[in-house]
Amino acid sequence: MRVLLAGATGTLGTELVGQLLAAGHEVLGITRSPAGAAKLAQAGAQAVLADLMDRRALLDALKGQEADAVMHQATAITSMPLFHRDLYATDALRDQGTANLVQAAGLLGARRFVTQSFFLGYGYRDHGPGLVTEERPFVQRAKGGYDVHMRSMRANEDLALNSPGIEGVALRYGMFYGPEPSTRRLMDLARKRLLPAVRPAGVVSLVHVHDAASAAVAALSRGRGAYNVADDEPVAFDTWVRALARAAGAPAPITVPAWTLRPMAYLHALMAGTTIRVSSEKAKRELGWSPAYPTYREGVTTLA
Repeated sequence: MRVLLAGATGTLGTELVGQLLAAGHEVLGITRSPAGAAKLAQAGAQAVLADLMDRRALLDALKGQEADAVMHQATAITSMPLFHRDLYATDALRDQGTANLVQAAGLLGARRFVTQSFFLGYGYRDHGPGLVTEERPFVQRAKGGYDVHMRSMRANEDLALNSPGIEGVALRYGMFYGPEPSTRRLMDLARKRLLPAVRPAGVVSLVHVHDAASAAVAALSRGRGAYNVADDEPVAFDTWVRALARAAGAPAPITVPAWTLRPMAYLHALMAGTTIRVSSEKAKRELGWSPAYPTYREGVTTLA
């Protein structure tokens, strides 16, 4: 397929470009900078110089192009968010950015649309000990600063899955990790003993960036609808922090009470306030996908 990829030079996009090309696809990668265009050219992809948030400029840059599929993997997250405001730019990419890409799909004649969604659309709360499947709806209303994130995630999926003429797939990724900048930043903090383990800790579902990309490649030609994409072993956040410290060759992290993170509302919700274990069985069954790193224990070996 010929694929238009938004977020082509980002953490996941960089991995995805390589996997798409290796699978025999052609890649049109959206980038805002000449440096990004050079990076894509070196990888063997064709660059489209445009800002995803500028609809008119994006459509102008794509005039005369054709594609079979559009893939949205753009975020503005470069490290673990601490506050709600750290997600506002990504919220905009999830709603307005997706709307712009749906219009681009029409211009290009693309019928397949794969978008990056997020497992915390189910809600930042304790979901209990059971596995969360795609049958559970995304949160419709949330209190405080969380509602803007929920609205953007719902808008992203609605545009991808319900736009006329589009066969849409929403990949509800777990929390990314791997040999990429955000994970390296956490490991650097661990070396400085600035990444604490909190008690009590929440539980999250992780996905290695390699496996997130391979799920997106699989979704190009298979399936329709929403899919959880995470590894097979949810992990308590304090256990994950200790694993990162070991991978970094750092001392054991200090342990702090969870309440000390409350001034950083989003970080507190992620590390302490949320317990969620998602099932990826639907993606395995319908997309033919399985993680190369089935637990964080295998995945951390790639971080040295």
